[in-house]
Amino acid sequence: MSQKQAPSPRTTVKRVPQRAKYESDVIYQILDEGLVCHVGFVAQGQPVVIPTAYGRVEDTLYIHGSPASRMLKTLQQGLDVCVTVTLIDGLILARSAFHHSMNYRSVVVFGKATLVEDAEQKLAALKAFTEHVILGRWEEVRSPNRQELAGTVVLSLPLAEASAKVRTGGPLDDEADYQIPVWAGEIPLKLTAATPINDSRLDSDIEIPAYVSQYTRPQISGV
Repeated sequence: MSQKQAPSPRTTVKRVPQRAKYESDVIYQILDEGLVCHVGFVAQGQPVVIPTAYGRVEDTLYIHGSPASRMLKTLQQGLDVCVTVTLIDGLILARSAFHHSMNYRSVVVFGKATLVEDAEQKLAALKAFTEHVILGRWEEVRSPNRQELAGTVVLSLPLAEASAKVRTGGPLDDEADYQIPVWAGEIPLKLTAATPINDSRLDSDIEIPAYVSQYTRPQISGV
């Protein structure tokens, strides 16, 4: 059941507030469809934004990487972090240059990331990373061994302070501009997969699984 989060001062959408979405299911579905998040933080007085993969388990977002990662070492210090995910659904062509736009869905998350030390939680997070990218893969591949687990840092970020923003529909021109004889509308955009390419050392008897040949990202509707 969807819950509507009470926006904090940081997550309250101020620019075009009617596009704000504070329902947890909308926030989660956008995160589940995205593949890359951007992690923003301040390190030694310098603003930094790093793109990285992520995974979600219920109301927690996970990021991971090497222990040598500057981002992960910095975030373990309890710094404030801002994580964003954006999906572009279409290009909006208006009759005036000023009113050109995009249809999009985005999520902004604020909070403090903490180190995951519990072995079971860490393994569950790594499963979430894999399944987030391609559902069904985790059960077929070798699980991380002890050395690989030790060589991976996982951080968790609660989704307690998050909001979404969504734009849909066509162009919104000034009334006078509707008489301009120029095409206007939307060019829909969608992430699609091309034909899978077998690894050069793949056994010829191994068939491409359905979750590979029919790969697609989960889609949300009705937002």
